[in-house]
Amino acid sequence: MEEVSEENLLLLRIANDDRIAFSMLYKKYLHNLSLFVNSITKDTGLSDELVQDIFVKIWLNRKNLPLIDSFKSYLYRSASNLLIDYIRKQKTQLKIKDISQRFGETYSEAADEGLIYTQTLQYLHNGIKLLPEKRKKIVELKMHDDLSLDEIALQLKISKSVVKKQLYTGMTFLRNHLKHFYRIAPFISFLYFFL
Repeated sequence: MEEVSEENLLLLRIANDDRIAFSMLYKKYLHNLSLFVNSITKDTGLSDELVQDIFVKIWLNRKNLPLIDSFKSYLYRSASNLLIDYIRKQKTQLKIKDISQRFGETYSEAADEGLIYTQTLQYLHNGIKLLPEKRKKIVELKMHDDLSLDEIALQLKISKSVVKKQLYTGMTFLRNHLKHFYRIAPFISFLYFFL
């Protein structure tokens, strides 16, 4: 129990912008988290990059750390979510390649893939800007911060059912927004990987 209270104190210090406390937390979890991520990616360079992204995100969202019951669970869930996003992006890129080949497009240049992906993300972000403020905040907390419905409800001081309804409505709007841009039917199926 003493370890948990020490960690809670550490999280409070980090929430108050204490970089030394963050460094201590980083050193405590870095090795095991790197092993976990690398066991899935099988790529040390990529694993190092993903682990750094996780800790950067933790630092950027440090004000929410005192709200977390179990930091270790939160850390590994963040890692899992990041890995799922990475895998989805890989699958999306493969689908884009497959669709391009079916339509007879040459796909020898990686720039085409990057351009389509970048344009799609841009339209997605433009769609998010069109959402009502409350709905936009909920969608951003889910998509950008990987917060659970409970965490969003706690942070915004609203019920989980309101979060769920607003998130569903927001995601439906974004899918339709992207469908409107991509009028070619085969593209629609891969868009669901983004949402």
